[in-house]
Amino acid sequence: MFFGNYQHALDNKGRLVIPSKMRDEAGDLLYIMKGYEGCLSVFKQSAFQNEIQKINALPFNQKNARDYIRMQLSSVVELEVDKQGRIQLPTQLLSDYSIGKSVVVVGVVDHFEIWDSNAWAQYLKDNEGSYETKAEVLPIIK
Repeated sequence: MFFGNYQHALDNKGRLVIPSKMRDEAGDLLYIMKGYEGCLSVFKQSAFQNEIQKINALPFNQKNARDYIRMQLSSVVELEVDKQGRIQLPTQLLSDYSIGKSVVVVGVVDHFEIWDSNAWAQYLKDNEGSYETKAEVLPIIK
């Protein structure tokens, strides 16, 4: 399970050191793809397979489903974790999401997200005030 948030810096080659508290959970092979609200989503193998099952269940004969499937799966890149616990982030995805050298890694249960530090700060600013209101309308199990 992934949780917490960690400030990191990409090296000159665009590599990210996976936070040590996430490294064992992540394994040696990861899948990165478009995320939501301007981040990149990174899945370990088992969680990625769960995502694929959900995508396979979408009705391809419906345009919204086709659009989503194409956009989502065309962004997927398989990443190997090196011996130093680093992953090479795809230049195109970094560019598409305006992710600079300073990033925040955010654990989101079955995957983790990579945010540009400024984008993460803005996201928090925009959403922290409505945290309780959003929680009230969600079907949270207590």
